[in-house]
This record gives sequence, structure tokens and C-alpha cells, in this order.
Amino acid sequence: MPVNSATPGAQPAIPASSGSSAGSSTGHRLPDPAVVADLRARVHAAFGGLRADLERLVRIPSVSNSAFDPAHVAASAEAVVGLLAGVGFEDVQILTAPRPDGTTGAPAVVARRPGPAGSPSVLLYAHHDVQPPGDEADWHSVPFEPVERDGRLYGRGAADDKAGIIAHVGAVRVLGDELGVGVTVFVEGEEEVGSPSFTNFLHTYRELLAADAIVVADSSNWRVGVPGLTTSLRGLVDLEVEVATLDHAVHSGMFGGPLLDAPTLLARLLATLHDDAGDVAVAGLVTAPDPEVDYDEAVFRADAGVLDDVRLAGTGPLSARLWTKPALSVIGIDATSVAKASNTIAPRATAKLSLRIAPGQDPVAAQAALRAHLEQHAPFGARVTVTDGERGKPFQAPADSSAMQAARWAFAEAWGTPSVDIGLGGSIPFIADLLDVFPDAAILVTGVEDPDSRAHSADESVHLGELERVVLAEVLLLTTLARG
Repeated sequence: MPVNSATPGAQPAIPASSGSSAGSSTGHRLPDPAVVADLRARVHAAFGGLRADLERLVRIPSVSNSAFDPAHVAASAEAVVGLLAGVGFEDVQILTAPRPDGTTGAPAVVARRPGPAGSPSVLLYAHHDVQPPGDEADWHSVPFEPVERDGRLYGRGAADDKAGIIAHVGAVRVLGDELGVGVTVFVEGEEEVGSPSFTNFLHTYRELLAADAIVVADSSNWRVGVPGLTTSLRGLVDLEVEVATLDHAVHSGMFGGPLLDAPTLLARLLATLHDDAGDVAVAGLVTAPDPEVDYDEAVFRADAGVLDDVRLAGTGPLSARLWTKPALSVIGIDATSVAKASNTIAPRATAKLSLRIAPGQDPVAAQAALRAHLEQHAPFGARVTVTDGERGKPFQAPADSSAMQAARWAFAEAWGTPSVDIGLGGSIPFIADLLDVFPDAAILVTGVEDPDSRAHSADESVHLGELERVVLAEVLLLTTLARG
């Protein structure tokens, strides 16, 4: 079901509902139209202040990568504390947990506000750390100085995921004393480096974080103007593979011919990872069923910036290739640089591989399958050494819960069009950790991004009209959950 993007640009106000009856079977008493209209107006009135809050957050360069100053992440956590205290949370803490290597994790913020007696509890998740900005020359504006262009706010973290923080802050600010559920806000500080302390954090603060429903604001919508509820996520496996042929480099004229250099043999090994159609050719990997919606190829090519005449890889629907089939990429190669090259045969070369695994795939088994493939396809008897990296579980949403139905109703009201159940090719490994620790909670994966957001890339941005709709959707969702 190809869906075309709406015309870019922030809207003067959120459009009224199209009259969708989505959510009529949620098991909740839905707010009447007058209540929805009032909440829509209140969100619109509050949005200018929320945008200013987002701009202040974007100005803090809270890069969690170890090569950057951790003081900025600490400052970002303090800023989040101020926002949450400002919307009525009296119990706001900055907390940490140990990482597996024994170091202390980055600061996370946890704020709690009890609900009326007998009301459900909701955990609202986002993260305040961001990716490195990369080369500033690739940006059209300064990465950590928010700038609006054509209805979008540009800046590192504007979409991923400081806008997610604003969605939660905005919903609580608008509802005020009418908030009819218990709310815990959990804003993590190291998601962009793989959430190394996340599992320990969940176990350490389990009682603080326990909830009936969990809203994760770190995903994407289908397109500008069309909301999405993320129901599946691919998992992640990575590793490094080294190919070695010699004890040391030797003269290419004296020894070249009988000896192939390690970069050439590494290239031959990497070429075995895909078949001629571009599908992953590693035995033992799982493929999940095809999604119910598809991605228009022209839209995909435009969104991804595919060069003319480049053929797309793989078989089956594009949405399956993106969400429910494995994908394997070489994300780094260590070999002699061109600048330092000499007429020698390189003795070794290393590549880092990133494998996205389909829902239903065990990451340990996937890593073992990839390792076995690399070892079994060693070219010309070269020594192949594989070093395992990180693993993240995939996610498949359980059968429709009343919370998911309530979310679909809220999205349809906020956007004026029904939401689309989507998958994500990217990974959010901590989703599976949340399910492990809180198996009875309904997990709703929502987001503020769209295909033009360019998260992790230069010119990251959030569509301001979409962010206002996200705030309204969360207001309506919390209001509906309170009526369950």
C-alpha cells in the first residue's frame, strides 16, 4: 500500500479528525468529540513553548560516544530534570547502573507521578543522548544550533530522540491535573551507544519502572501526514572478521603473483555473503512473513538518496527486505590507506559486519551462523579470525491488546487518518529487554521521525507539524488509558 508524503511544512493547527471510529473496540470509554476538540486546542496553544524547550535541548551536544566529553550528557540529564520538575513531577531522580565491564552507565532520568487509586500505570521512554554530528561541512546549518527551514527544525537530536522527550513533557503539561493515570518517565542517556547498562538498570530499578503499559517514543511514522505504530523490529548482530595471509608485508614485485594480498582475499570472502540477486546467502538465518503494507520503490529511492542506475538488491516486497528479512552490511574496513600505500602485499585486512536479523531469529544462533559461513568460505586457505561483537534481540508485537487499539484510535484522531502498522529495519534491542523484565506490560512503539528526518545523518530534522500531532496523540492515548 504505497503512501505518498504530504506537502512539507508545519501546519497552523492540527486538523480535526476525519471521523474515524478506530478504537471503538478498545475496551476503553473513548473521549467524546468535545473533549477531543478541547485537547487539540490546548496542545496547539502549548506547542510554542514545547518547541522552545526542544531547541534548548538540541543546543546541548549530548553525544554519548566515549570520544566526546561526558559533561554534556550530564548537562542534558539536568536539563531533562528541569523540564520534568516543571510539569509537576515531584519525584525526579538522576540514576545510573553498572555496565557489564564494571564502568558506570551514563546518567538516566526517572520521574514518577502517581495516578488516582486503581488507575493504570504508564511508563514513557525516550533518550537524551545523541549521535556524533559527523563532518559539519555536510550540514546546511550548525548541528547543535536549531534552525527552522520549510516547517522542519534541524539539529542533531531534534528528531532522535529529544523530540520524544518533548512528546512526553508536552502530554503531561497539557493534561496537568487531569492526568488520570500513574506516569513514570524514563529518559535514558546511552541509547546511541547500545544501552550497555540498560539490562542492569531495569533490574536495579524494577519497582520504580514497573507499569501496565510502556510507550517507547523512539521510532518513526509511515510518512509525513500518516502515523505509524511499530509492531516489529529487526535485531542486530555484529562481528569483526580478519583475513591474514602473511607474517609481514612483502614486496609486491618480488612476491606478487603466487601471493594474493589480504584485502583482495577479504573482498572475495565478503562477496560470498550475498547471492546474485543480493539476498543474504548465510545458511541458518530466519525470514519472517511479509508485511501487509509495501514501500513504493520510487519513494524508497528518493528517501534513501539512491543514485540513478543503481539496482536495488534482494527479492520480495521492499517492506519485507526492510523489515522481515535479514540484511547484512560491511560497515567498516581496516586495511592500508591509500595515503600510506607502498608497493607491498598487505598481510592482513579486517572488516566489521552488521547483520540485521528478522523477528523470530535468536541473535546467538544468527551470530554463530555468520561466523560459520565466514570460516567455511576462507579463500585460498587464508586464516580467518572472527571476533564476536554485540547482539540485540528482534521484536514482534504480541496480538492486539486494548492498549494498542487505544493507540490506533488516538493516532487516527490526531492525524485525521488511520495509522499504519509498520516494521523497522533498524534495531531497538532494549525493547526485548523490557519484555523480559515486564512480560505483562503492553509495549507501544511510537515515534516522531519520518523518512525525511535523517536520524544519525547530517541535516537531522523533525517536522514540526508532525511533532504537534505526536503530542496530541499521546495526550489522547493517556486520556483513553485512564478510562479503561
